[in-house]
Amino acid sequence: MSLTYLNIMLAFSTSLLGLLMYRSHLMSSLLCLEGLVLSLFVLTTLMVLTINLTLTNLLPIILLVFAACEAALGLSLLVVVSNTYGVDYVQNLNLLKC
Repeated sequence: MSLTYLNIMLAFSTSLLGLLMYRSHLMSSLLCLEGLVLSLFVLTTLMVLTINLTLTNLLPIILLVFAACEAALGLSLLVVVSNTYGVDYVQNLNLLKC
């Protein structure tokens, strides 16, 4: 395993660990999710470059589209929660409350 793949896996695991540790605030959870998506994007781009198949050339672009949708939904949820409750705690997102 090359040093590049090792660094990408380390970035992915660090973002995942950050998501598991700092899940009380919505903003920190969104930042960790963006780190996960960024490391997955770099990993899929490197895989596509090493595999050289024509069908896999669209995978990084599709991943970026889903990442943009995830970021837009996350930021809109952050704005709604912060306007409604005044803080960005994840405990406020309980779906059983009406």
